[in-house]
Formats: sequence, C-alpha cells, structure tokens
Amino acid sequence: MHTAIHFTSQNIFLIGSILVFTAIMVSRTGYKYGVPSLLVFLIVGMLFGSDGLGLIFNNYSQAQFVGIAALSVILFTGGMETKLKDIKPVLMQGVTLSTIGVLLTVVFTGFFIFFLSRFPKLGLQMPVVMCFLLAAVMSSTDSASVFNILKNCNMKLKQNLRPMLELESGSNDPMAYVITVVLIGVAKTLFEPASSVEGINYTNLFFSSLWTLVLQIAIGTVMGVGIGFATVWILRRVKLNSTPLYSILLLAVSLFTISMTEIVKGNGYLAVYIAGFIIGNKPMNNRREIFGFMDGMTWLMQIGMFLTLGLLVNPKEMLHVAPVALLIGLFLIFIARPLTVFLCLALFRKITFRAKLFTSWVGLKGAVPIIFATYPIVAGIPGSSQIFNIVFFITLLSLVCQGISVPKVARMLRLNLPEERKPETFGIEIPEEAGKLQDYTLTAGDLEGGSTLKEINLPEGARVVIIRREEQFIVPDGSVALKEGDRLLMIYSDSGK
Repeated sequence: MHTAIHFTSQNIFLIGSILVFTAIMVSRTGYKYGVPSLLVFLIVGMLFGSDGLGLIFNNYSQAQFVGIAALSVILFTGGMETKLKDIKPVLMQGVTLSTIGVLLTVVFTGFFIFFLSRFPKLGLQMPVVMCFLLAAVMSSTDSASVFNILKNCNMKLKQNLRPMLELESGSNDPMAYVITVVLIGVAKTLFEPASSVEGINYTNLFFSSLWTLVLQIAIGTVMGVGIGFATVWILRRVKLNSTPLYSILLLAVSLFTISMTEIVKGNGYLAVYIAGFIIGNKPMNNRREIFGFMDGMTWLMQIGMFLTLGLLVNPKEMLHVAPVALLIGLFLIFIARPLTVFLCLALFRKITFRAKLFTSWVGLKGAVPIIFATYPIVAGIPGSSQIFNIVFFITLLSLVCQGISVPKVARMLRLNLPEERKPETFGIEIPEEAGKLQDYTLTAGDLEGGSTLKEINLPEGARVVIIRREEQFIVPDGSVALKEGDRLLMIYSDSGK
C-alpha cells in the first residue's frame, strides 16, 4: 500500500513543479513517436494520482475552475492566431459544424447510448435523460486538442481544412454547453422526489432551451466583439513602459472576458474566442513578444489542465465502464461523427469526399468533454460519476486512436501540403501591413556580376533590411562588399510583388 499524499499549502508548489517537469520531460519521448503531448500530460496525471503514486485530488469544483481558466487562455490565443482571410472561405462550413453538427452528434449518440442501456449486462442502466446528457458532454470537438495537434504537427492542409477545423473547435462549445446545462436542469427535475416525466411541460422546456441558446450566443457574441474592439482601441492609445506588460494586459483581458460574459448570462467560451480573433486580426505593436508570451501561457494552461484532470480520475473505476465506454467511443468516432460531418457539409459541393472524411477523423475529444462531465457531478445528479468515467475513457481512446494518426490520415488522403519554411528574421519585427520578411543566403553565382547590393539581382520589390555575416550584423548600403554565405534579410512590400 502506498501512502496517500494530499495537496497542502506547504507542498503544492513542490508537487506542482515536479508534475510539470515530469510531464514536459516525458512529452519529449512522446513527440518522438508521434504521441500527442496532451495525452502524455493526461497519463502523467493519472500515474501520479490515487491509483498510482498516491497523490489525492478529488475536488471536481476546483478541477472545473482550473479547466475554465485554462480554456479562456487557450481559446483566446487560438482566436488571436486565426486569420480572417483564412476563415472567410469556410465560415459557413465551420459555423454549421459547430451548431447543427453538435446537435446531430447529441441525437445520434444519445439514441445509441439509450439502446445500450437496454442491455443490463453492459452495466449502463441510465434513464433516457442521462443517456442524452452523456452524449451532450461529448458532443463538441476539443479546442485544446485540435489547436495543439494541428499546430505542433506543423500541418498545412488543402481546401482550407485547418482554419475550418480550428473554427469549429473554437466555436462549438456554446452549443454543447447549453445542451448540457438544459439536460442537467431536466435531470434535476426528474430526480426530485415529487417529480415525474409526465409533470414536465415539454413545450415550455423546448422554448426555454431555445431561448437560453439564443441568449447565450447573442450575449457571448456581443461581449466578445465589444471587448475585442475596446482592447484594440486601448492598445493603440496606451503606451506602456515595458513590452511584457502588453502580454499581461491581454492575459487579463482573456480572463475578464470569460468571467464578465458569464456574469451577464452569455457564453464565455464564445466571447473569449471572438475577442481574441478581433485583437489578433488588427495591427499590433510587439506582436512577436505578445504571441510568444501567449503561446507559453497556452502551454502552461494545457499542462496544468490535463495534469489536473488526470489526477482527478480513478483508473480502477474507469476500468469498470471500459466495455460500454469502448462501444460508445467507437460509435462516436466511426459512425456519429462521420454521419454528422457528411450531413452538415452535404450542401458545400466544393468540399471533396476526402476532405469530409478527414474532417470526420479530426473530431478529437479532450479537456472540454471532461470539464463538461464535471458539471453534473457538481450539480449533484445521481449517476454522474459513471458519466465522468465514461467520458474520460473515450477521451483517452480519441487521443490515442485519432490524435496520433491525424498527420498519417492527412497524408493518406493526400490532403497535406508541403510545409513552408519560416524565414530567419534575426529578431527583427515589422507590422504585417508593412510587408513580408524573407531571408536569403548568397551563393557564388549571385556575386558573378558584382559584390555590392546595387550590382546583384534582387527580386522586384525587395529591399535589404540587414546583412548577417556569421555572428556579425551589417547595416546595408550600396558600398558594402558582399561575400558568399552572407544572409540577407529582405522585406517585400505587397505592392512590389
């Protein structure tokens, strides 16, 4: 028997630092074999947990708080990195998947779970409302998993698939959240001693649910747009005396957006994604430093969230639901998700069959379904722990089965594009509207007509910003004698192309 270890104010930093350090070190090995980092973080949390090294963490409310805070930063950063020009061609497709797609997933998966509940040997004896509640918490694709895997695999995809998948995962949480909250309310009513199925006014329930959905999305959109443009206005006019303060300001904006939107009964997940999207698509000073900071914060939040969720689960309890969870997971991956995608994208003729097939495969589950699965537990719904364990098992299945194979499936379906080489900018940053930076290494052939800038042939519209010769930086002018191996950092203006 191992000794149980509890978090205290004296050991939380020690244990937390060991957890993070271990997760990062192990993730290096996982990356070598194509294992998603988030899966590694989840497993490390489980290994340190109650059935592993004995670290006890069983507070669902605290885990939910950590998850919401982490998702606010992840969605905000994901919105900042989403370019308007990329999502314009796939806006309708992404919105369709994030709304109708979520609803169809709940319907298909809910009926399948209800079918399985009719077989007592499977151990899934759930009322119909709990069957659909289980389907609802799993209905959205996970933004953290999708952003992380597509970004870390450096994937460039044909047919604008990457922005469509990122848009879907960043904007489909509101629908899943509202359906989950509504079904929790129904379950609460049914489990009250004096209530019954016949006592529910289904007409009022339908319209109140529809009104809740519309209100959440409307308020979330307004708050996201308002806070996004207000932040842009502030950034243009306020001059801070230290560059890192701009990054910290944006971190505060992300947390303010999700919390303030929740206070006014809007959907914070949608609001924070929209705010980040608006801010990221406007000209911004210190963009490189800000994006670097937010990327680091996103990693920290992802590590903390997945480690926390890994600690929360009890693997022994999860094994009891493994058979039925495997059936639900396989149905979700191979039937419900593909059927939903093909129905939602049926009217979009430009999306090929192969692209729809790939979109079906990237229905990744991750932190969001697990966090949503804590809501019924916190609400005190009987049987919620079973839902949590099933959702956790399916998340592991999705990350193992789908997460590892995303790059391979893209290549197999011939949807991947060659990766663009990122230019070495020597730490120099310019506003996006000023042009594009590109580095070039001089060859002997380039110097045949002369050794100065005015004597070599530069691309039309290109201007040399700086010359790097080994570790030396040279300010360019017409008289500098160039040598083979010199690296030129050039700026291209859009008008010059």
